Amino acid sequence: MYKILVVDDAGFMRMMIKTCLTKSGYPNVIEGEDGEKAIALYKAEKPDLVFMDITMPNLDGIGALKGIKAVDPNAKVVMCSAMGQEAMVMEAIKEGAMDFIVKPFKPERIIQTVSKILPL
Repeated sequence: MYKILVVDDAGFMRMMIKTCLTKSGYPNVIEGEDGEKAIALYKAEKPDLVFMDITMPNLDGIGALKGIKAVDPNAKVVMCSAMGQEAMVMEAIKEGAMDFIVKPFKPERIIQTVSKILPL
């Protein structure tokens, strides 16, 4: 069974993504609220996929992506961003993010992305 790490400083966003994943057959979801926590959880839990917000306190998504990739160059990370963050999205892709989803997103888009990376 796949393990997915969802990292966002907004609790309601984590809950929305977690609910969407659980309903779609991905029940093993771990949550973190900032980039520092993302790296620590990645090291401890070794998730199969990471959904990560770009804009977060303490350490942003780009910094966390770099930290996770330093631990595991093969890490599968999907970035989430608000409209108007194109420069950060491009940097995330350059740093090794597999995909990005623009907020506000539809549940179908989340599942489409996950099932492409982690087929059930």
